[in-house]
Amino acid sequence: MTRECAPPAPGSGAPLSGSVLAEAAVVFVVVLSIHAAVWDRYSWCAVALAVQAFYVQYKWDRLLQQGSAVFQFRTSANSGLLPASVVMPLLGLVMKERCQTAGNPYFERFGIVVAATGMAVALFSSVLALGITRPVPTNTCVISGLAGGVIIYIMKHSLSVGEVIEVLEVLLIFVYLNMILLYLLPRCFTPGEALLVLGGISFMLNQLIKRSLTVVESQGDPVDFFLLVVLVGMVLMGIFFSTLFVFMDSGTWASSIFFHLMTCVLGLGVVLPWLHRLIRRNPLLWLFQFLFQTETRVYLLAYWSLLATLACLVVLYQNAKRSSSDSKKHQAPTIARKYFHFIVVATYIPGIIFDRPLLYVAATVCLAVFIFLEYVRYFRIKPLGHTLRSLLSLFLDERDSGPLILTHIYLLLGMSLPIWLVPRPCTQNGSLGGARALVPYAGVLAVGVGDTVASIFGSTMGEIRWPGTKKTFEGTMTSIFAQIISVALILIFDSGVDLNYSYAWILGSISTVSLLEAYTTQIDNLLLPLYLLILLMA
Repeated sequence: MTRECAPPAPGSGAPLSGSVLAEAAVVFVVVLSIHAAVWDRYSWCAVALAVQAFYVQYKWDRLLQQGSAVFQFRTSANSGLLPASVVMPLLGLVMKERCQTAGNPYFERFGIVVAATGMAVALFSSVLALGITRPVPTNTCVISGLAGGVIIYIMKHSLSVGEVIEVLEVLLIFVYLNMILLYLLPRCFTPGEALLVLGGISFMLNQLIKRSLTVVESQGDPVDFFLLVVLVGMVLMGIFFSTLFVFMDSGTWASSIFFHLMTCVLGLGVVLPWLHRLIRRNPLLWLFQFLFQTETRVYLLAYWSLLATLACLVVLYQNAKRSSSDSKKHQAPTIARKYFHFIVVATYIPGIIFDRPLLYVAATVCLAVFIFLEYVRYFRIKPLGHTLRSLLSLFLDERDSGPLILTHIYLLLGMSLPIWLVPRPCTQNGSLGGARALVPYAGVLAVGVGDTVASIFGSTMGEIRWPGTKKTFEGTMTSIFAQIISVALILIFDSGVDLNYSYAWILGSISTVSLLEAYTTQIDNLLLPLYLLILLMA
């Protein structure tokens, strides 16, 4: 979470603000660093994509200020097109490099498809902005067209026919999800956040469909299928109920009973059979055996249950303080909101050290629970809907301007994505040595430690502000220092981490991401771990 909201995007015809330029400079540092590390035709495509996204981002910002965007986006931030556009392409590039080093041609090609898909959805978002901008921005259209032409030409000669079809399938799903979810959920995303979130969901949905149609006995890890089925199932469930409750009142007991019954029907009649087809065994029996397979897992589950109870007690305590206060508009202070960051750090570190597959599955289950409870709150499903609305309203900030409360879900995603995204076959035989050994800790470092320390120290002791923002120099410096101390502690307690003297790259990566945190107005819980993950993998 950010310490304070940065200034709004520049108005129509106004020059780009200093914070937007500084954010762009940090993003270009990351892009050029990955380009220098990879240095192939795909990395040149990433550079071209970043250049055109920089120009188109200004058009998106102007559309948001004028209220001329097709959908209602979050207004407390700029469009964020540039930092979001390069995430998937850069992730695919570093994934390709690591899997090539590990001698895994399947995931090497998979990384190329990820990069190509990210470029395709980013170019679509750029074309959308240029298509609705009036008058037509000729110069920006030329730059975007040249970049798009280079990318399409290189990808045409690099991808097989099947891979091209896969990219187009994801793009089609992305277009439909944009039309559906941005209409149903106004003011929940910026254009960049929508690109990042919906692009990822579209890719996962396409992967699930592809694997379901080509399922082979003993192909794939059950935990990977578990994540795909659960995430896609929860998204489809949300679209189903959002459409349904357009025609009926969701706050009545009859609607609430129907909601619970349909949830059971979709879970038992769609999700479980789908998962059974993929893993070729009873999903519930497999999950039970997996969770209680070893004594260490039992201890970890008990420990995580205690932390979950502690998080609930924090929510109840803060609401009790609000009830006893004179002002009914009392909001939880920054430090109180950061309690959850400390709890999440205490949750993830033992899981990363002792049992990463268990953490992988547990994070998936937790994400499903968070999304389900948000459905209950949003639709006012009895008996918990109104209670959840009252309890969680205390922790709202300027980024929860839409009908959904997403910051806690973004926090979970930011901590989990470094665990979920790295292909495990490419982490064997020492291919994740050096700075890459810290990849699973990217969420812990960027959000759990760095962002938390920056927020607390910046809001309490910060005096020197970064130009163009309300973030402070002291907050950023303490954030970097705290992450360095955390890396030292990881080296002490996790014997599997061997940095191989790659300290300069680690320091540079942490400093770059901390500067991005200081200038970005996007959801940093989601953005920062992805950038640190990309830099550490490179």
